[in-house]
Amino acid sequence: MVLKPLFKPHLHPHLPSQSLYLCFSYFSSSIPVTVSVNDLETQLRCLCQKPNSQFTEAVSLFHSALDSNLLPSWATCNFLVDALARSRNYELAISVYRRMTHVDAFPRFGSLSALMECFVGAHKPQLGFGVVGLVLKRGFTVNVFIMNILLKGLCRNGEVYEAMELVREMGRKRVSPDIVSYNTLINGLCKEKKLKEAGDLLIEMEVAGCFPDSVTYNALMDGLCKDGRMDEAMELLEVMKKKGIDVDVVLYSTLIGGFCNKGNFGKGKELFEEMLGEGISPNVVVYTCLVHGLCRVGQWKEASTVLNAMAEHGIRPDAVTYTGLIDGLCKDGRAKKAMDLLNLMVEKGEEPSNVTYNVLINGLCKEGLVIDAFKILGMMIEKGKKADVVTYNTLIKGLCDKRKVDEAIKLFKSMIDNESCLEPNVFTFNVLIGGLCKQGRLAKALRIHDKMVKKGSSGNLVTYNLLLGGCLKARETKIAMKLWKQVLDLGLVPNSFTYSILIDGFCKMRMLSVAKGLFCEMRTRGLEPALFDYNTLMAALCKECSLEQAKILFQEMRNANCEPDVISFNIMIDVTLKAGDIQLFKELQLEMVGMGLKPDAWTFKTLISRLSKLGALDEAKSVLERMVASGFTPNAFVYDSLLKGLSSKGDTSEIINLLHQMAAKGVVLDRKIVSTILTYLCHNIQEPDVIELLPTFFRGTSKGESISCNELLKKLHESHPKLQLAPS
Repeated sequence: MVLKPLFKPHLHPHLPSQSLYLCFSYFSSSIPVTVSVNDLETQLRCLCQKPNSQFTEAVSLFHSALDSNLLPSWATCNFLVDALARSRNYELAISVYRRMTHVDAFPRFGSLSALMECFVGAHKPQLGFGVVGLVLKRGFTVNVFIMNILLKGLCRNGEVYEAMELVREMGRKRVSPDIVSYNTLINGLCKEKKLKEAGDLLIEMEVAGCFPDSVTYNALMDGLCKDGRMDEAMELLEVMKKKGIDVDVVLYSTLIGGFCNKGNFGKGKELFEEMLGEGISPNVVVYTCLVHGLCRVGQWKEASTVLNAMAEHGIRPDAVTYTGLIDGLCKDGRAKKAMDLLNLMVEKGEEPSNVTYNVLINGLCKEGLVIDAFKILGMMIEKGKKADVVTYNTLIKGLCDKRKVDEAIKLFKSMIDNESCLEPNVFTFNVLIGGLCKQGRLAKALRIHDKMVKKGSSGNLVTYNLLLGGCLKARETKIAMKLWKQVLDLGLVPNSFTYSILIDGFCKMRMLSVAKGLFCEMRTRGLEPALFDYNTLMAALCKECSLEQAKILFQEMRNANCEPDVISFNIMIDVTLKAGDIQLFKELQLEMVGMGLKPDAWTFKTLISRLSKLGALDEAKSVLERMVASGFTPNAFVYDSLLKGLSSKGDTSEIINLLHQMAAKGVVLDRKIVSTILTYLCHNIQEPDVIELLPTFFRGTSKGESISCNELLKKLHESHPKLQLAPS
């Protein structure tokens, strides 16, 4: 029987022994004994040649050869490690190195350097220290080249302090750091926002006689700009110019981007003009910075001008440029327009990245356009992109914000069940828990949390804040206390928001003593209560008619430099008038005005209601006039309060006058206010059957439970013309 390979290997026309690889392809575990070492080495080198490199096959052949006791030369072993490291096949390179050392193949210095590159590339720089030991063990000299590879790995992993210690050790071992060493470390420090240490190192390198170049300054400039320290960045630019160091397009793009990110587009444009004056041609990065800066401040016309200039200079917008534009449109509330831009981007042959799609999906969800967001998801998948955790989280949040929590749960299930098997993160669970708690579906929220725990995460403080709020809203205090214990057992530190949720929840359940205890505990822990906390507790005290305690808390708030707002004054004014303390009410009014706080609709409503109950009708009517003058429309509650006040005084002419005003303003009356009007008419006018009309006023009306004041007066006039209630 003739054996046929599963696939046809690529044949190299100018290589000897073409049949060799064909022979090897039939055998995965052994090599024919007739194969020579020369043929083996030739084929190994052939498989590593560009542009048709087949590294996996080369490694498989190498391992099969060793299994068959056919050992390539040391030179070929070293060549294979080098080739694999250069092509970033780090794990394959490490596997070859291990096998070659087991059969006593001597690694040369280049292979050890390649091994160091592999550990760095695989984000395992700590293993690189072992390679330094091997270098010394093999009798080689540790030089600055191999140490720079290790420095690069440490900095890439964010282990900058270990990298700094390595530089110090290099000096002690008489391996002088060179410009690459310093630049690598300065760049690493800047990326970790250790700008002071980077500045100190700049001075240190100059003292050591190693003078910074444009790469050094670019790294420092990038760090300063990303930290928003633009004045220092400009000072650094002047230092560069004085030292005669070339300022290139990379540095200008960094500066322009920094100023645009800070919202100072004018300075960014100024640097752009300076750059052109220096004869430096802007690249796509520079134009993208300008476009993004203009988009952030909503200057779309100017952004279009820059895009046109970009096209005139033959520079094509890339995915980053388009993504920035799409992001700007979404932040400006123009997600539909951003969809058009995405389609244009595709038409122009520019491939959107995952970030591009995610930015647009986020923008659409924020505007409540979840259906359109799912269309973009479909387009994304159609283009061969895989939705990531960010994509799913955004869509799940969009659905929850639209109160479509069940659909969000379905999407969540598809996220973990599909082929990509994405792992939901804490944010995913928190969004679902928050959405369920808002709908009062505590049991389901707790089940989602249980699923979260089974996946190895108890959640974070946000998780427990959401669940605690949901429990108190559902009046499930026992479950809330159990969760509170979990918070403490997990070592989570409750923050101000945690206490706010608890205080608010217990106040709403009228468990005021617990709320007050938590308020005191909050301050004991060194957390400053927010204005919301003071207002919540004051409102609860007022509902319990604890005026004195409310007054003390109001004063404590001011002493704590927490300025009261309109809500604070509304609470205090309401309870003060309820207690009949007119003097304190007037003091509060004066203080409110003195602080520049304007009464809101609730203030006016409260004043009219309380003053009417106290019989201060002239003041109540004056407040009504001020309310209208301030641009607020009195509602039925306000008029009901005034009518009741006037009724208690038996002032029929004032009531009729007010009813005419209400009719003129098109006020719509509910059953309660109609009852107030008819009850007054029944008791104060000699028309005993007026009250019998109450049920008939709602028959045939468009809203069933309401009637306009104008319609009421017409009906009353038709049935009882003597009342003279006809609307004017």
